[in-house]
Amino acid sequence: MKLTTKGRYGLRLMLELARHYGDGPVLVDRIAQNQALSPHYVHVLVTPLKTAGLVRSLRGPNGGYELAKPPADITAFDIIQALEGDISLVQCTDDHALCQRAGHCVSQSLWAKLDAAVEEILQNRTLDTLLHEQLQHEQEHPLMFHI
Repeated sequence: MKLTTKGRYGLRLMLELARHYGDGPVLVDRIAQNQALSPHYVHVLVTPLKTAGLVRSLRGPNGGYELAKPPADITAFDIIQALEGDISLVQCTDDHALCQRAGHCVSQSLWAKLDAAVEEILQNRTLDTLLHEQLQHEQEHPLMFHI
């Protein structure tokens, strides 16, 4: 499995929303600028996140996007699954009917264990924990601007 830009950038977008959780909606232009994304791509990323119930939008002059749940209640798995769909390495681990060797293939067992390990890691990382790690990293490694 290789994550697309939707998964990678979508996680960054969600971290940006987590950073401002409780402050009200975040403007698309602010998200785009802070995460080096185009405003159009922000809208593209938000659509499946809204469908999954992770983000909500507010219209009007003070509108924008915000998390639909607290950061501690949203996992990296929730985000990646909403943006990427099935994250299995191979199809046969999800649907044994796709493989003629199902039931006597040791490779299938290996792929299933890898799928389970990836899912466990993503399930155990919430936006809250990722945001704390991000803030700690920023404190330890501040951006340096040179002229």
